[in-house]
Amino acid sequence: MGLEGVEPSSFMADFLAGCGGYAVVDGGLATELERHGQDLNDPLWSAKCLISFPQLVRRVHLDYLEAGANVIIGASYQATIQGFEAKGLSIEEAETLIKRSVEIACEAREIYLQRCAKGYWDFLDSPKIDRHPVLVAASVGSYGAYLADGSEYSGNYGASVTLETLKEFHRRRLQILANSGADLIAFETIPNKLEAQAYVELLKEENIDIPAWFSFSSTDGTNVVSGDPITECAKIADSCSQVVAVGINCTPPRLIHGLILSIRKVTNKPVIIYPNSGETYNGETKQWEKTRGETEEDFVSYVGKWRNAGACLYGGCCGLLLTPLELYQGFSLTNLSEIFFFPPCNGQQKSTNESGLFLL
Repeated sequence: MGLEGVEPSSFMADFLAGCGGYAVVDGGLATELERHGQDLNDPLWSAKCLISFPQLVRRVHLDYLEAGANVIIGASYQATIQGFEAKGLSIEEAETLIKRSVEIACEAREIYLQRCAKGYWDFLDSPKIDRHPVLVAASVGSYGAYLADGSEYSGNYGASVTLETLKEFHRRRLQILANSGADLIAFETIPNKLEAQAYVELLKEENIDIPAWFSFSSTDGTNVVSGDPITECAKIADSCSQVVAVGINCTPPRLIHGLILSIRKVTNKPVIIYPNSGETYNGETKQWEKTRGETEEDFVSYVGKWRNAGACLYGGCCGLLLTPLELYQGFSLTNLSEIFFFPPCNGQQKSTNESGLFLL
């Protein structure tokens, strides 16, 4: 995508500059797959579709690109060698599917870029949308995501799970994803300091030569889900030169503003946020449930506040029941006009096309 050979220290800054100061990440891939009729109540979650319906995964990636996303995240969040083996696949088949998660996202990007080059666009009869920079991120979910018991939302793995346990669990998958053609690695929904430290050590031990971002999850707006302070977790991410952005995902929108401010106290790296719908995951029923006594504003109404707090990359996660078009129509000049009273992250002003979508 034009950033090959760029040092990690300037990777994200260069990318954001190419986007006009801040960028849009895709929405909840699994939520969109479910909207298209897929039953993801499975230990593999969205990675199930790598086996059963890869063409739909590609279609959803392309939908997000056509709607204006600058970053699409592959379907490898819950794609692990151990998880695929439990389904009866061989190690070789599992490794192929993990790599395939990135290849599918890259194929969607290539289709999008070819359409841009040909001047083709059939986007609900709207004017042609200008080509924008696109990154493909390879997703790494937590150890708890593999367990599929809800522990990714508590960070409580038990005393038997050590730093070395986590490193050895993630090592081979990280090796595969780092050599899959992805532009960067997205370590997502990190629930505790221990796993963040495992990722930092793995990036160094395996000499991973592509950048990464770390995004944590929280249920109280101060700590990650394990109870570890977000500031301590962000410091771990900040200590690693390969980490080019730090942030929050799969967290209620009402908590994001304070978390951004906390992260900004301990790192100058760009902040990425992609919250969920505000619901709480029930590990027993495997369902998202309404949080008692809490209500959320309209998702888009938060974005200007997040920008003012210092976030540079915005997207969505689990349960946001918006189509790609609806999500990115939300990132419009009307809804985000307050942003334009403040300079974007690199001091450049953003603009919109005739449809009101940011030219990202």
